[in-house]
Amino acid sequence: MVSTIRENRSKFYKVKCPDCENEQTIFEKASTVVKCVVCGRDLATPTGGKASLKADIIQELQ
Repeated sequence: MVSTIRENRSKFYKVKCPDCENEQTIFEKASTVVKCVVCGRDLATPTGGKASLKADIIQELQ
């Protein structure tokens, strides 16, 4: 019997807001607008696949 292990192809990113420099974690395929929890600036907008990031990526999380 062959067992297949599905590999997770989606990622989370730790990003920094360009306005207030707050760091938060967002999903790379966000389906809704992601706003900074401190200042309210849009950090990511959905595009139908991967989200369009408008923040600086600090780290890619597994």
